[in-house]
Amino acid sequence: MSDSHAARPTSHLKKAAVLFAASALTFAGALPAAAADKDKKDDKPPASMSRVGGAQLGKPGTQVNLQGGAPVLPKDLTAKSWLVADAESGEVLASHNAHWKLPPASTLKMLFADTVLPKFPKTTTHKVVPSDLAGMGAGSSLVGVKEGFTYSVHDLWLGVFLRSGNDAVHVLSAMNQGVAQTVKDMQAHADELQAGDTHVVSPDGYDMPGQHSSAYDLTLFARSGLHKKDFREYAATPTAEFPMKQKKGKTTEHFGIQNTNRLLTGSLGLPAYKGIAGVKNGNTTNAGSTFTGVAERGDRVLLVTVMNPKAKESQAVYKETARLFDWGFKADGKVSPVGHLVGPKSETPAGAASPSSGDAGPAKSAAHAAVTGGSSGVGIALAIVGGVLVVLAGAVFVVRKKWPLRITKG
Repeated sequence: MSDSHAARPTSHLKKAAVLFAASALTFAGALPAAAADKDKKDDKPPASMSRVGGAQLGKPGTQVNLQGGAPVLPKDLTAKSWLVADAESGEVLASHNAHWKLPPASTLKMLFADTVLPKFPKTTTHKVVPSDLAGMGAGSSLVGVKEGFTYSVHDLWLGVFLRSGNDAVHVLSAMNQGVAQTVKDMQAHADELQAGDTHVVSPDGYDMPGQHSSAYDLTLFARSGLHKKDFREYAATPTAEFPMKQKKGKTTEHFGIQNTNRLLTGSLGLPAYKGIAGVKNGNTTNAGSTFTGVAERGDRVLLVTVMNPKAKESQAVYKETARLFDWGFKADGKVSPVGHLVGPKSETPAGAASPSSGDAGPAKSAAHAAVTGGSSGVGIALAIVGGVLVVLAGAVFVVRKKWPLRITKG
């Protein structure tokens, strides 16, 4: 683990907490209300949606197959769409409008990172020019990238993961031959992951006409990204330092930044969720609040995605995610899956059953069971890579990361 991921002195943590609280109302890519998409009429899911991952996932409404002794789902769920999945097996334990195409907000940055992160070593440096920051939408969330400053790729990814910085996204996109090429690369990667509900228009998740994803697809992006060591580390980093002053291209002073994932850090009265290890939150005028998280309890790791809760309670997206995590861990072995997370096209054996047809059955279709590597699973029982001791706002808890581990068959 690099120095930037190490525990920070208390003074840095306090600075980060102040900065975090001060920017709590800055939404990633938020548009003025008058400029939001006219999609408010879409308060009801389509009668028929994609069947990728199993026929039951294509049905509107809540999908769950409770067995004897299974806990009932939380009653206070208001999100337009949500999904709970086992990260190792890929089994979808329960869902609600899993394939509803909705604006993703900054959760789309998971796809951005999964696509672009492998292209540049973290030690690569880049001097920011004005054109790098051109085209960012009004109200974009920013980490504080400055023209004329030289940043390492490591700095920029901290800005993306911790502060959801659209400025950092745009600089990395400029390094990747520009925004247009990056959007094209992201769409190609989404297609490879069989994320057919996703249409990419902006690399940062900023509200744009025609841009959409789904709880199912966002979960695929998280699962794929978590196979990458750097992705895992950035997603689990609660605090870090970012360049503030430079002299002749060398950083002379830093300022503290804190992760906007409040289930990771705890904030504004919301406790950190024990066992959380990422992944990404988002909020825009059109998308509302969105979140995909990964958490571990015992030998099980779950992925939960929640999109646009309608509850008036504060921090609803995080509270509903926590309730679904709690339910998923209690439901271990007491539910039959309603579907499964498909593997990438390149890892789906020739002749396997189409993921868009038929029923998921026990979520062990030929396409799922025959996969032996890559992004399709995250085997859970091999070894613990390490523990990250998080000390923040008076709370101490351990984030255990068991990634990447063996892929189970059958």
